[in-house]
Amino acid sequence: MTGAGRGRAVLRRMVVRRPGALCGLGVLVALFALAFVGPFVSPWTHTDVDYTALRQPPDARHWMGTNRIGQDVFAQVVRGLQKSLLIGLLVALFSTVLAAAVGACAGYFGGWTDRVLMFVVDLMLVLPGLLVLVVVAPKLRDRGWIALVGLLALLGWMVTARAVRGMTLSLKERQFVVVARLMGVSSLRIIWRHVLPHTASFLITDATIAVGGAVISETGLSYFGLGVQPPDVSLGTLIADATDVALVYPWMFFFPTGLLIAFVLAVNLVGGALRDALDPTTTDSARPSRTSLSGIPS
Repeated sequence: MTGAGRGRAVLRRMVVRRPGALCGLGVLVALFALAFVGPFVSPWTHTDVDYTALRQPPDARHWMGTNRIGQDVFAQVVRGLQKSLLIGLLVALFSTVLAAAVGACAGYFGGWTDRVLMFVVDLMLVLPGLLVLVVVAPKLRDRGWIALVGLLALLGWMVTARAVRGMTLSLKERQFVVVARLMGVSSLRIIWRHVLPHTASFLITDATIAVGGAVISETGLSYFGLGVQPPDVSLGTLIADATDVALVYPWMFFFPTGLLIAFVLAVNLVGGALRDALDPTTTDSARPSRTSLSGIPS
């Protein structure tokens, strides 16, 4: 089956097994469009201040109102959404690549390689992720949000690595891998050409769900002032700034909160549907999420 044909088959299974996945996919597309197109259609930037409109409710001039100092809430929300999505995507990408590399090497090479890598995985799993974040994140404030991405990715790959190792242990005994080994193909080439492609379905599904977990983790850290730092904003900083006036000036609180909830729900819908479509034998309760076991706040 060609790549296009496989993609259509996966999409059909998603629609049949999880009709809500289309809704989730539509919400994700809309949120990404809002995050990356919104700044170009807004007459304001997230740093502009309108001193004639302090805490003003939504109107034709300020589509989502203004905050305490007259900044446009729409401009701030789309900027915060863009930052949170970027962080979530990069964390999912880096942690998935690291998990795939460690898990595949541990499972294929075995022996001391397996023991050393799994010792590192077990050690990382024992560390309380929330405590590590609270202790280390303040020290990375001056290094920018990229350092935050690295920290979150470093704490979110272990469960996936164990799963990839288990799959690799099974794959390396398959006939096509044995034949490639007997033909003198290098181990790294076998892992790249034969092992990792057979774990791609699992990795894609896991990475999709990991984006939502990373966004929640970033939002939580930013809410407590440990994540994205001013003058930049994220959904977490916007929610934190408006928490104490949520009932008095609701537009300042409920717009970023609503987008965060919509994104997480949409990711879960799409991730669950992808899991069923790519691996029909898997049930919802068969595999716990990576964030629930690694100790990272979700």
